[in-house]
Order: sequence, then structure tokens, then C-alpha cells
Amino acid sequence: MNRKTILAAALAASSLTLSGCYVMTGPDGQLWHVLPPGPSPVGSVPPLGAGGAPAPVALNVRMYPANDTATETGMLTGTVVNMMTGKGRFQLNYKGEVLTGEATRVDGDARRGVASAFGQSGTYMSCEYQMSNPKQGAGTCTLSNGAKYQAHIGS
Repeated sequence: MNRKTILAAALAASSLTLSGCYVMTGPDGQLWHVLPPGPSPVGSVPPLGAGGAPAPVALNVRMYPANDTATETGMLTGTVVNMMTGKGRFQLNYKGEVLTGEATRVDGDARRGVASAFGQSGTYMSCEYQMSNPKQGAGTCTLSNGAKYQAHIGS
């Protein structure tokens, strides 16, 4: 093993031990911090960047029902980790299924973005959002079963 692999393994182990999350390689080849289902404390994800780059920020997402299908399940909570690069990691628990994915800012507009998440049973969610600042925003999300939600990002 090379030095970077050993360091990555040590950081992953300390993340798992200290915060209840684990680190995995995402489909984009980047390291993802996967948080356990349920509410997570803001700032619980350790910084990934170095060299003075802004540290990632974990934000809570609250989703309120916006149609009858969503009302059957009620309010949902999730987490988005803003990587401060125009990308983020998105995760929520829907009826016991963990959906994970990403959030990406729309080119040419530093505030607007889209987010997508997918679960092992085939459930997926698509969202559009707008950030008022790096730690707060709002949007709409639709699940594959037609459930629609109003999303509130941040505290």
C-alpha cells in the first residue's frame, strides 16, 4: 500500500468511529462521506479539501409534502454536503430505503441547481433548488412514485 492509501484508510476509519459515517468512492471517482439515515448535526463531515479551499459543509434538508401522495409519508429529512465547488452529496431515507446522489449547480447561475438521488430498490428523487447563500436554500423535489415535496435546505 502506498502512503495515500494508508492515509485514506486511516481517515475513513476515524470518520466511521467518530461521526457514524463512512467514506466510499462515488461514481464520479471522488471520496463521498455517507451519513447514517436520519438527522445529522451540521458540520459533522470532516473537511476533504486542503490548500486553503473552503471546507465542505453538511446541511440538513427538510422536505414537506406538496401533494396527496407525499402526504401519505409525511415530512422527510435528508442531508446535503456542500463541497463548496458547485457540487454536493445528497442523501435521504424514504420508507426505509436510503437514496443517495448528488447536487450540482446549473452552469451560468451560481445559485440554482439540480439534485438527484437513487435507492437500491429503484426509487429515485429529482429536485430543483436555489441557494440564497452557501448554507441556505429552497426548492422542489419529486419522487418516482409522484410524491412532491417543498425542500428547505440549511438551518
